[in-house]
Amino acid sequence: MPEQTLTAPTGSTRPASEAAKPGHRQVLDDAVAGIGGSDRPGQHAMADAVAQALGDGRHLLVQAGTGTGKSLGYLAPALVWLTEHPGERIVVATATLALQAQLAHADIPAAIDAVEHVTGKRPEFSVLKGRSNYACLLRVRDGGTSDQGTLISADDLVATARTAPTADSALGAEVLALREWAEDQASTGGVADRDDAPTHSDRAWHQVSVPARECLGAQRCPHGDSCLVEVSRDRARSASLVVTNHALLAIDAMQGGTAVPEHRAVIVDEAHELVARVTGAASGELSPQQVERVGKRAVTFLSDETALELLESADDLREALDESPLERVEDPSSAFVAAVERVRAASRAAVSGLTSGSEKASPEQRQAAAAVSEVFDVAERMAALSAYDVVWVTERERSGREARVAPLSVAGLMRSAVFGERTVVLTSATLKLGDDFGPSAGSLGLRARDRDDESSPYVPVASGGDKAGADVVVPWRALDVGSPFDYRHQAIRYVARTLPTPGRDGMSKEVLDEIAELVWAAGGRTLGLFSSRRAAEAAAVHVRRQLPKMTILCQGDAQLSDLTRRFTAEETTSLFGTLSLWQGVDVPGATCQLVIIDRIPFPRPDEPLTLARQKAVADAGGNGFMSVAATHAALLLAQGSGRLVRRSSDRGVVAVLDPRLVTARYGSFLRASMPDMWETTDREIAVGALRRLAETP
Repeated sequence: MPEQTLTAPTGSTRPASEAAKPGHRQVLDDAVAGIGGSDRPGQHAMADAVAQALGDGRHLLVQAGTGTGKSLGYLAPALVWLTEHPGERIVVATATLALQAQLAHADIPAAIDAVEHVTGKRPEFSVLKGRSNYACLLRVRDGGTSDQGTLISADDLVATARTAPTADSALGAEVLALREWAEDQASTGGVADRDDAPTHSDRAWHQVSVPARECLGAQRCPHGDSCLVEVSRDRARSASLVVTNHALLAIDAMQGGTAVPEHRAVIVDEAHELVARVTGAASGELSPQQVERVGKRAVTFLSDETALELLESADDLREALDESPLERVEDPSSAFVAAVERVRAASRAAVSGLTSGSEKASPEQRQAAAAVSEVFDVAERMAALSAYDVVWVTERERSGREARVAPLSVAGLMRSAVFGERTVVLTSATLKLGDDFGPSAGSLGLRARDRDDESSPYVPVASGGDKAGADVVVPWRALDVGSPFDYRHQAIRYVARTLPTPGRDGMSKEVLDEIAELVWAAGGRTLGLFSSRRAAEAAAVHVRRQLPKMTILCQGDAQLSDLTRRFTAEETTSLFGTLSLWQGVDVPGATCQLVIIDRIPFPRPDEPLTLARQKAVADAGGNGFMSVAATHAALLLAQGSGRLVRRSSDRGVVAVLDPRLVTARYGSFLRASMPDMWETTDREIAVGALRRLAETP
């Protein structure tokens, strides 16, 4: 007798056994089948947990190893929940533009097709980015003359600039091309998203975009009725699923919910990056060059006395920075604080002068006022030396000294403004550090004592600020769904126990020789992850000298995207680089059979923000080194070693050239954070394995 079938809303037929599945399981299976994927138990477990979290409102941390298919694992239950709750909205926040694009162009359309197939309903989605990611029509139309455009097309001008290029001609060609593209976007219903723009430099994009602080607002801008940013905002407000980024999520939290449309839940992908991204969004910088640049921009609209005071405050700041040690500022009577207070007073007076009679002010004057106001805000924050902030002096190689301010912790902000307001699901391949969710959860404001994996319903409790939310119970669950990869059979973790402990004098000859031997054994096929640009360059020079027939690319030789493409395409080519290669590089197959990590990636021991955070933990009775420095290193080691195995057929070796990974007391914590590979400290075993892989056709 044939199996009984039921009619789906779309008219298709399904086995009766399918009807017994929860809706999100049906959608997940349909979406996976639609992209030619395979059944993954971890993906099913993740989808079930996300569906439960959305149902009962309890926060959820999900570690989903590489290859799990976590995007569909959370999209299927999220989209089904939205079909069951008309008028509600869920936000998905990612750290990288690459994942944002993957979601928008592949995963979400596949999931929505599956939802429609199963339920007959089709949720709408939209991508939302920060204001500076879209072209500004005021800059496009009023930012410069367009006479040249009537004589020669943008394509012809670009071709001419490439034939006989100069810096100015190339920039001008790029800007003209961007303006034509933006106008085309405006006339065809696009939003002029930078990711869709013609090839261009950062300098060119700055000519056609505007920072958020300098936006006049749709009501005041002469092009407000056709503003492309507002179009993107309108689309987000009409969508039930909104894809944004960590930084905009942080800004939304800091600004009381004004950056992202109101939503019931947020799913944070690449959640291991969230603390760093929120810290970045909540940080500020102040330099003499910045004050001078803003002062010159505003001078036309100010009295001579006010303009001179602002420009002279930049000189005071420069002198104070030159005399200050490169460390945290904690003395309110220091020359630095006095200089910042003068910048604050001068910028306050300038803002007052720029905004008086603002109804008659030109767009240029209003934008200048916004730029000066930003200087004032940062200077005021630095002058306060709040116990919740870290202010320090640093030095850039090209631009000289500057001051920076960052929050001592973002846990309070996350706890009160994110976890206290809505259901949050956080997912990543690396949320368990030292085989424990505690470090990641704690950095986000979730306390170990509030972990609650029971099924009792939970209603989120809103809280005011950091202090107000300190005593609010914020229950959360955690789940590790594992990985479909068999790391112990696919990969070896080799720790060079006999090498000297890394010092501050650069890599020793023994380390350089070991790198060359490993690369030789692998026949190239190496991704080298180094703690500094100097170390990467030194290793590249040495290996090129020792192995002249092999191609060794090094970060800085060309654009990183071009180097990565070449590394992917040329199987025996190797790529050496720094932090930007530790995360997000996805190179499956034989082109990457060896990952070299030169040393445990601890933050710099003299880095002021790290030192301040470690001290705060110690003052509270904890272990500052383990909570901050070791946790930072564990995350990077997990991410870096995860570059090796990207699919079930990958094989290779992760070589860590720092003996402390097996000799130091904290080594077990770090190793427990890395994929569970077969481990050895025997160089010959690693070399032999690499040789066999290199000889395998």
